[in-house]
Amino acid sequence: MNIELLNGANLAFIGDAYYELYIRKYCLNKGITNQKELHKECVKFVSAHAHALIYEKISENNILNDMEKNIFKRGRNHHFKSNRKNINPIEYAISSGFESLIGYLYLKEDFSRLDDLLKFAIEVIENNE
Repeated sequence: MNIELLNGANLAFIGDAYYELYIRKYCLNKGITNQKELHKECVKFVSAHAHALIYEKISENNILNDMEKNIFKRGRNHHFKSNRKNINPIEYAISSGFESLIGYLYLKEDFSRLDDLLKFAIEVIENNE
């Protein structure tokens, strides 16, 4: 598999799964064991709105290198067909870009960079409450 040739949807597919698992582990480590509370806490981090907020802070802080910016754009610009009416289409596109970046770093096995980025994402959401 050549990850450089994967489209935004493929990268977002794996990135979404990895990010969700990372956040679930983070929430469990916070000591939340009630399923309803656990779900509610996780949603704060994994929604399209949260991803858009995270990406806004990433952009403001100029955290991404040129390759990472291109991967984000590949995911953001991929034409997804979504019938979900409760999601802002701009936030959905940004969310797809964010997930694509995570998927790319995961498949590239750049876990150090991935961990730094995800810790920053958690910090953004935690400080936004």
